Amino acid sequence: MSILTQYWIKEFSRFFFIIQTIVMSIFVAVDYLTNMDKFLKSGMSLISALGYVLLKTPFMFVQLTPAGTVLAVVTVFGLMNKNNELLAIKSSGVSAWYMVTPAVLTGICLALLMFVFGETVVPLTMSRANHIKYSVIKKNRNIYAVKENIWIKGDGNISHFKYFNPQDKTISGITITFLDKNFRITRRVDADNGKFQDNVNSTDIKWILSGVLEQTFDEQIQDFVIKEYDQKEIALELEPDDLNSVVKTSDEMDFRELAAHIQKIQNEGYDATTYKVDLFGKSAFPFICVIMAIIGAGAGMRRFVKENLALGIGIGIGASFLYWIVYGFATSLGYARILPPFISAWATNFIFLCISIIYLLNTE
Repeated sequence: MSILTQYWIKEFSRFFFIIQTIVMSIFVAVDYLTNMDKFLKSGMSLISALGYVLLKTPFMFVQLTPAGTVLAVVTVFGLMNKNNELLAIKSSGVSAWYMVTPAVLTGICLALLMFVFGETVVPLTMSRANHIKYSVIKKNRNIYAVKENIWIKGDGNISHFKYFNPQDKTISGITITFLDKNFRITRRVDADNGKFQDNVNSTDIKWILSGVLEQTFDEQIQDFVIKEYDQKEIALELEPDDLNSVVKTSDEMDFRELAAHIQKIQNEGYDATTYKVDLFGKSAFPFICVIMAIIGAGAGMRRFVKENLALGIGIGIGASFLYWIVYGFATSLGYARILPPFISAWATNFIFLCISIIYLLNTE
C-alpha cells in the first residue's frame, strides 16, 4: 500500500468516525427525549429506557453508514482540493483516478461490514428492542404467537391468525371463536383473508374478511346455522400495530433465516412478496456505500469545492436523501407487486451507479 493511499485512508477514517459519532449521538438523544413520556408511563427506569434506545443503535449505524461514507469522502477530497494537494498530485504525473481507488475500496469494505453487521448484531439487538417495545412499553399481554401462528384473547372471543403481513396490513387463515359468559361457543367465523379498514370517523376497529364461513349457534334448534359470505365486515379489538408485536420482522432475521421463512410461507400457500423484497434488500442496500464513495469523490474533486466545501457536503447530503427517496419508492413498488422483488431492491443501485460514474467521468 502506497504512502498516498495510507494517508487517504487515515484521513477518511478520522472524518468518518467523527461524523458517525455525532450523528449517532444526536439519534440517541432525540429518541430518548422524545419518548420520555412513554418510558415514564410504562414504569421503565431511566437507565432501562436508555438501554432500550441503545439497542437500536446498531440498526441505525447500518442505516446511516452510507451517508457517513459520502460525507467523509467529500470532506477528505474537499480539503485536499482546498489545500492544493490534488493539484500537486496531478502535477507529479499521478492521475486523479488513482485517488478514487482507495475511496472505492473503502466503500467495498464498509459494504461488507454493513452486511456482516446486519447479519449478526442487528437481528439480535432489534429482536430484543422490539420485545421491550411491545411487552414493556405498549404492554401487549393478551397476544401469543409462534412465528406466523397468532393467538389473541379478546373480550368474549379468541382469534387465531395463520399469517400476518405487516406491509399491507392483511391477515390470512383466520378463525375467530366467540364465547358467552359460561365459555360456551356461540359463534365461529372462518375466513381466508382479511384487511384492516382504517376508518378515522369510527371508534370501532374493523376488518374486512373475504371467503367467510360463519357458524352461529341457534338456541331454538340447539344447533349451529352455517352461512357463507364473499366479504364480511367484523369489529375486533385489534389493530395492525398490535400484531407487529408478535410477527418477526425482516430486521430480526439474518439472510439464511429470512430465506427459510420465505420458503415456509410459500409452502403454506401464502404470499411472501414483502419478505422477498426485504431479502434482496439485505444484499442490495450495503452496496450503496460503494456508490456513495464514487459520488463523494466526484463532488470533492470539483473546482468549486476548493472555494466552497460546504456546497460539496451539501451535494453529498442531497445524494443520500435522494437515494433514500428512490430506494423507498422502488421497494414500495415491490411490496405492491408492481415490480419483481429483485428489480425493486436493486434498481436504485443500478440507477445511482450509472449516475455516479457519469458524474465522476465529468469531474477530471
